[in-house]
Amino acid sequence: MPRPSFPKSIFEFQRQFSTEESCLRFLIQSRWPEGFKCPRCGHEQFYWKAARQLLQCKKCGYQSSVTSGTVMHRSKVSLPMWFYAAYLVSTITPGISATQLQRQLGLSSYQTTYMMLQKLRAGMVREDRDKLGGVVQVDETYVGGKKPGLRGRAALGKAIVAGAAEIRGKGIARIRLRVIPNASSPTLTKFVKDNVISRATIVTDDWTGYMGLPKAGYRHIVDDSALVNIHRVFSNLKTWLRGTHHGVSRQHLQAYLNEYTFRFNRRGTPMAAFQTALGLGSQRLGPTYKGLYGVAKGKGKWTHPNPSPLGKLLSKLWE
Repeated sequence: MPRPSFPKSIFEFQRQFSTEESCLRFLIQSRWPEGFKCPRCGHEQFYWKAARQLLQCKKCGYQSSVTSGTVMHRSKVSLPMWFYAAYLVSTITPGISATQLQRQLGLSSYQTTYMMLQKLRAGMVREDRDKLGGVVQVDETYVGGKKPGLRGRAALGKAIVAGAAEIRGKGIARIRLRVIPNASSPTLTKFVKDNVISRATIVTDDWTGYMGLPKAGYRHIVDDSALVNIHRVFSNLKTWLRGTHHGVSRQHLQAYLNEYTFRFNRRGTPMAAFQTALGLGSQRLGPTYKGLYGVAKGKGKWTHPNPSPLGKLLSKLWE
């Protein structure tokens, strides 16, 4: 079975994925590029169950869903619409907001659009992704806050974001971003250990929170003037959050960091970005409404212990 090709323009994309059948064909080619093999017995022949979009093994009868483990599984939204949403999310350089995505898809429900976008963002995270290596610049920054307030590490009302940039030549190869509770030595050391291979060279400023890195197995260089690349990442991140999304709540900030990281790291591989966003091969089903807002439905009303403005609005819609 030939590997699927990726369209070079939005016009090619719309022609290639205009029907459920064309999308299903792409999914089958992506999930079984060497040909179908039953996950239970390894048999290569199957029956196609069109009504339920299943491949049923001719030998043992095991049924394999084309969309299982992806963000599209059991969704009422059509496959062409999911594909178009994934294309917009993974290929448009400045990203796309839920409002913009709703307008592009022509959906009447903002909630449906928002959930699609969050599921696609969940598909962008690969738990077993490779760690950064070589020379890595590490720093932290502060995002959000209703008032300007204090600046620097004493900032109030802002989320702390740790960042790491793998340097290749004069540019950046890959990045990692994470919301952290504080800028203490244990927190920053854990961030580095989770995202950078041991014995790598870590370049930071002179903040005492990084002084434990040598004991953790890293070569540590203190050079404030050498952090140009990670500072550029932070600057572009904040511009993107303000420009495309007009600010982000602390509750959902990590999902936006994941999207920014995903888009940056796959800026040269649109096919991989598109497939990853759909959750192909990553078993990422995506979040639920309850998971996003910590809500529970009871007696016809949604409740939330500390709802965001959007959460309050959606709660009213569900009453």
